[in-house]
Amino acid sequence: MKLYIRQKVFSWNDKFKVFDEWGREKYLIEGEFFSLGKKLHINDMQGREVAFIAQKVFSFLPRYFVYIDGKETAEIVKQFSFFRPKYTIEGLGWEINGDFFSHDYVISCRGRNIVTISKQWMTWGDCYELEIENDNDEIISLAVVLAIDCVMAAQNAAAAST
Repeated sequence: MKLYIRQKVFSWNDKFKVFDEWGREKYLIEGEFFSLGKKLHINDMQGREVAFIAQKVFSFLPRYFVYIDGKETAEIVKQFSFFRPKYTIEGLGWEINGDFFSHDYVISCRGRNIVTISKQWMTWGDCYELEIENDNDEIISLAVVLAIDCVMAAQNAAAAST
């Protein structure tokens, strides 16, 4: 199964949609504008929250928690590194490898691909393709990828302000 994340170029409150491979709207992602730390709600098209992502505010390294059905399911942690970003996903046993700067990476578990992420070029705004191997991993895969994107966006904003 494939999902496509198309983020608006000029969005004040992180509001965008996720589409399936046939171009149908599948999820609505909404950020909280006035909150301590980054928070994203993943809702289905009927308005039901299927996942929630929250940044741990007071942490040396960026940390994001993923909640499914109100339970903490995963913690995404950016590791300390000098040259290339490195992340760990705690709670799932998943590993991440690839090039995060070009949004071309794979999340796997014991040699089995969970989701492959690639950036679609020549589009207005950012567009990412998620190829998810197992339908049961759809929501958690989407949430993990969004959490990694939050870390990257925060780093880019910090670098631009210096």
